[in-house]
Amino acid sequence: MLIADPEARISPLADIEPSTRGSRIVVAAGAVIDAFVKVKPAGGSGDVTIGPGSVINSGCVLYTGNGISIGADVLIAANCTLAPTNHEFRDPTRPIRAQGFMPSRGGIVIEDDVWIGANCVLLDGAVIRKGAVVAAGSVVRDERPAFSISAGAPAKTVGWRK
Repeated sequence: MLIADPEARISPLADIEPSTRGSRIVVAAGAVIDAFVKVKPAGGSGDVTIGPGSVINSGCVLYTGNGISIGADVLIAANCTLAPTNHEFRDPTRPIRAQGFMPSRGGIVIEDDVWIGANCVLLDGAVIRKGAVVAAGSVVRDERPAFSISAGAPAKTVGWRK
């Protein structure tokens, strides 16, 4: 179910699929969902919340999975994928497609004033703290500290804007 504030801007070219499991997509005032953004309920019954003033740019794909929480004034550049779910694969006697999904690692949490660069992938369990920047092309599945710049592995994280 899509719940959008009247002051939110959702492109008519965005593709927001309805959920069969009751997942909600909540878009706050001033938030922008650009053309060719795809929101797909898959892999769980989590909600997607997009905070005020946040922008999801073209080509992004958001799976509802175990839930996505996007704070205020977050910038998500083009062609990012947010996938808060994981396929089960440990039983070699069954096709992966038949094994369902792994337990939740907590969904994806993006706090306020975050910039996610182009072509990033955020996976289940990713937590991006306030004011952080995630460099283009990064894959994130863990926590990134507040006011940091992250480029892939946590070891490359440096202080920023403190």
